[in-house]
Amino acid sequence: MSMNVAYKGPADCPGVIPVFPLPGALLLPRGQMPLNIFEPRYLAMIDDALRTDRVIGMIQPDSESGETPLSPKLFRVGCAGRVTQFAETGDGRYLISLTGIARFRIEEELSTTTGYRRCKVTFAPFESDFHARAGEDAVDRAGVLKALRDFVDANDLKVDWAGIEEAPNEALVNALCMMSPFGPREKQAMLEAPDLKTRAEVLIAVTEMELVRGSGSEPTLQ
Repeated sequence: MSMNVAYKGPADCPGVIPVFPLPGALLLPRGQMPLNIFEPRYLAMIDDALRTDRVIGMIQPDSESGETPLSPKLFRVGCAGRVTQFAETGDGRYLISLTGIARFRIEEELSTTTGYRRCKVTFAPFESDFHARAGEDAVDRAGVLKALRDFVDANDLKVDWAGIEEAPNEALVNALCMMSPFGPREKQAMLEAPDLKTRAEVLIAVTEMELVRGSGSEPTLQ
């Protein structure tokens, strides 16, 4: 099942959304995130989303906040996605794909009896997210590719260089950030970068620090 809708600005987005706390999961505007849903509360969340606007907020729990694992504190910024692919398995799981719409900031978490968490959010601080390929010309593409090559060489990885060379800067930077193996704090820094140029700079810096850490010299970014 494929579903499409256009969100042209913050005013088009819902003010209250369900949120899916998932450490290390980074969704960015126009990015694609596959999810395997099996917990009953999140199956219910998907059912409810499909009956309404199909929007779900991906957000990371703040594991260093000291709150209980059952109800962890959330980072304040996440990214909303729309369910654009949906399939149900024979054992009751949902296989879905979210397409990133825009980042949001939590204004208030609402009391709920649904089992999953819902928040009042604002998209207003992230107006630029609604404009595809905004800020691409300012990205240090050569620096991004160098950091990627160094990381690939250090970890003996294989990548589709032809596809990478053809990707526009926004798709390249956001895809590399989403697929990167870094921790929640690093992922959050990429998410909260004010623009594409800064996100690319964070990606380069975190990658370089990880390479240094891998050599046994310095700790990773905290």
